[in-house]
Amino acid sequence: VPDNVPLPTVQPLSPPPMRDLWERIRLGFKMPNLETKLADDRTRWYASQPDYFARMTQRSSRYLFHIVEEIERRGLPTELALLPFVESAFVPEAFSTAKAAGLWQFIPSTGRNYDLEQNMWKDERRDVVESTRAALDYLEKLYEMFGDWQLALASYNWGEGAVSRAIAKNRHAGKPTRYTDLKMPKETQYYVPKLQAVKNIVAEPEKYGVVLPPIDNAPYFIAVHKTRDIDVDTAAKLAEMKVDDFRALNPAFNRPVIIGAGGGAQLLLPAGKVERFQANLAAWDSTGQPLASWTTYKTTASDTLATVAKRAGISEEQLRDANQIPPRYRLGSGSTILIPRDETMELDIPAESLDGRFSLVPEQANLRKVTYRVRRGDTVTSVANRWKVLPKDLIVWNRLTSPSLFAGQRLELTVPAAQARSRVVKKAAPTARAPTTTSRSSVRTPTRKRLY
Repeated sequence: VPDNVPLPTVQPLSPPPMRDLWERIRLGFKMPNLETKLADDRTRWYASQPDYFARMTQRSSRYLFHIVEEIERRGLPTELALLPFVESAFVPEAFSTAKAAGLWQFIPSTGRNYDLEQNMWKDERRDVVESTRAALDYLEKLYEMFGDWQLALASYNWGEGAVSRAIAKNRHAGKPTRYTDLKMPKETQYYVPKLQAVKNIVAEPEKYGVVLPPIDNAPYFIAVHKTRDIDVDTAAKLAEMKVDDFRALNPAFNRPVIIGAGGGAQLLLPAGKVERFQANLAAWDSTGQPLASWTTYKTTASDTLATVAKRAGISEEQLRDANQIPPRYRLGSGSTILIPRDETMELDIPAESLDGRFSLVPEQANLRKVTYRVRRGDTVTSVANRWKVLPKDLIVWNRLTSPSLFAGQRLELTVPAAQARSRVVKKAAPTARAPTTTSRSSVRTPTRKRLY
């Protein structure tokens, strides 16, 4: 028999593979049900919002297969695959006022603890593959700590230290230490019931009058490795995708160019688009056209955004947009920024730019940050008018992914110091609670408010 030719074997009869991912998820449920009035209340609420639930499940179709694969590979309960419904509504660009980001809503410090890279080029808290790996690592650790999935989930939301202290307090008082026995913040009280509610609906959608969109039990995306710089727009074009659809699979990239330095970048493409991407890439390369139109520049003390933009041949607004520089801010000296690549520049962005410094400072020394708590009836426009700022600035400062605001939501604004002081002295107008002036480093948000 020639080498490398497998011998014929008789395969045992086996059931055909499941075609429906929802059924696969149901079969992997292992967590004990949380049977409380709050879980019933959240189930009724989700069931009463069919359009909202449909949007969430439609978004989830890109990511669920990968998440389920990773969960089953680790032998974990598939209820965990439903957690992004609660965390981010399956919006990969979701960003909370507590600065939690991505499908799994990692705050910066926890992200770093689980090796999620965060720099000017990318934020792996928003990376579909890496954030899933980190979230499951974290959840496994929490389950090992508490030996109880409901306590592990509460810890994911509230923090393992807080849950440990609540358990110790109950134990010291001779009280039970189950999830339902602990005194927790309101958000954490709702957290596990929300997951139970999603589980209830996925388990029996007909019972609750919900129609789940069919999701194939097959990979939605495939990873393609790139070692050369490529513009986001170009990558989407080669994959024959809309830019928004490309970004939905690759939300971690912060800039309009994906750099290949430092070991390359992993692009996620729909499984049915990979061959077209490779063929179009080969055709593009044969023309000699560069894949990237951006390079880096290190600012000096004499540089301003206006002068750099003029030399680069673009508007200041375009320069701000490419480098995500919000209004009323300027670059600190020595910052690494993107500028259009000159026709004479053929080299990719160097590896040292991976660790490039990027600092922002207020354009005026008398500007100050304030935090405003949204009241019922507030809109982006009304809050902006109250504080004499532009609505688009308010959206940029808070990375709002929806024009809707909700009561209790915290917004950060940058306003003249005199205006901030006068607001504090006057307390609140009839329709607005007085803000507190603060810096980013002093904000304490023990629970995570959602913007979606």
